Amino acid sequence: MARTDNDTWEITESVGATALGVAAARAAETESDNPLISDPFARVFLDTVGDGVWNWYEAPELPAEVVEAEPELPARMRSLVDYFASRTAFFDTFFLDATRAGIRQAVILAAGLDARSWRLPWPDGTTVYELDQHRVLEFKSSTLRDHEPTCNRVEVAVDLRHDWPTALLQAGFDASAPSAWSIEGLLMYLPAAAQDLLFARIQKLAAAGSRIGVEALAPNFADPDAIAQRRERMERVQELMAKVDPQRQVPRSDQLWYFEEREDVGEWLRRHDWDVTVTPADELMARYGREPAKDVEQAAPWNLFVSAQRT
Repeated sequence: MARTDNDTWEITESVGATALGVAAARAAETESDNPLISDPFARVFLDTVGDGVWNWYEAPELPAEVVEAEPELPARMRSLVDYFASRTAFFDTFFLDATRAGIRQAVILAAGLDARSWRLPWPDGTTVYELDQHRVLEFKSSTLRDHEPTCNRVEVAVDLRHDWPTALLQAGFDASAPSAWSIEGLLMYLPAAAQDLLFARIQKLAAAGSRIGVEALAPNFADPDAIAQRRERMERVQELMAKVDPQRQVPRSDQLWYFEEREDVGEWLRRHDWDVTVTPADELMARYGREPAKDVEQAAPWNLFVSAQRT
């Protein structure tokens, strides 16, 4: 599904389907022999929607013909699961550190199928605002209706390309009190101008002492050579799978991304009076014992994990 201005989606379509793909990776990690994270709700979401392109990370082993033609593919898939597990652990720790510092407002932008409102041990009095499109939030809340959140969870059904600050304030957010913000799995789905606007809006809402955690895009994200290499590799895999196992779809979330040059997130935050720490993805993964495969070029995204506090 091609992106258009003001496009919307069901959970099984477009950007919604990518949320299911990440849930599949979290489920695979949760159910592994030595899990880094625990997200039992990921499996609930997957069982609700059934099979689809999102099951790529937990499907049966790849056909031998595909592995023979693309010998690095299994290691790439494993490294991506490790990447998503490390990303999840990073944001889990970010929010828990913020609450230990006394922050009692959390904002999850593009919440998708993030189940932190149910699975993290939020302190009493914590309110978590989840922002996303109406149909995505509706799917999540209806699927988990038999489970109680561990916080005061507030849905804010709004498209982040629209006036979400007004919707957030109307939902009860207090801009005079410190808050913790997460931007996870989002920036690649925004044009560069929309990214600038997103951070400008956060700047107006985040009081002194607020914190932000960001999955920032790789420095080479918009590099034409890197884009061409990624697309060529995925097209080869698609063609192979179509011949060997036509029923198994290969995810192409990159077709939904905006490959545009944009300002470095860490530098933007520093210019706006935030104390910033930046950790490259490979360092983060190694810290969690999930170092990417060394014999596979760019086995995991070269993204940057940014944590910052407003002074």
